[in-house]
Amino acid sequence: MTRRLILASTSPYRRELLARLRVAFDAIAPEVDEAALPGESPLALAQRLAVRKAQAVATRYPDAVVIGSDQVADLQGQALGKPGTHERAVQQLRTMRGCDVRFHTAVAVLCVNAPFHQQMVNTVRVRFRNLTDDEIERYLRLEQPYDCAGSAKCETLGIALVEAIESDDPTALVGLPLIGTSAMLRAAGVDPLAGA
Repeated sequence: MTRRLILASTSPYRRELLARLRVAFDAIAPEVDEAALPGESPLALAQRLAVRKAQAVATRYPDAVVIGSDQVADLQGQALGKPGTHERAVQQLRTMRGCDVRFHTAVAVLCVNAPFHQQMVNTVRVRFRNLTDDEIERYLRLEQPYDCAGSAKCETLGIALVEAIESDDPTALVGLPLIGTSAMLRAAGVDPLAGA
C-alpha cells in the first residue's frame, strides 16, 4: 500500500527541499504554538516542535506518512527564532557577528496507523564574520530574511555573512536535512528511488 506523504509545514523552503526527492506530497499547516517552554534548550525546542508538528497533522490523517520539522538557531544556549521584523533581524545579526552559531534542525516522521515514528536532529555550525552595521543593513535590505531562524539565508546572499559552515548534510541549514529525512522515509516505506 502506498501511503500519502504530508509535509506538516507552511515553509516554502521545506517544500522546495522535499520536492527535490521527486515524491508526491501535500503540505498542510500544523498550527502549533512555537513558543519555547521555560528553561527549554534550543535543541530540545527544535526536537519538541518537530514532533508536535508531525503529531498535529498525523492525528488528522492517520494513514499518511507525515514529516514534521523545526529549526532553531542556538547562540551559546540562547534560542534565536525567526526575527519577524527588520529591527529584530538587526539585533540578531549584531549579536551573532564574530560568533559560532549552531542551527539545530529536527525532523520527525510519523504514521499513526503503521505504526511508525522516527526522529532525528542535524546540527550545523556556522561561524559568522565580524559584520559591520553597514553590512548588516545592506544585507537585510536586499534579502529581507525575516522568516528565517537567525536572520540569515545562507543558501543565497547570506553566505556572504559567514566565514565557515560545518555540516554533514548540505540541505540541513536550509531547513530540512534530506539525507536523514530520506533514510526515515525509506524506513516508513516511502522510497524516492522506488519509482525511478
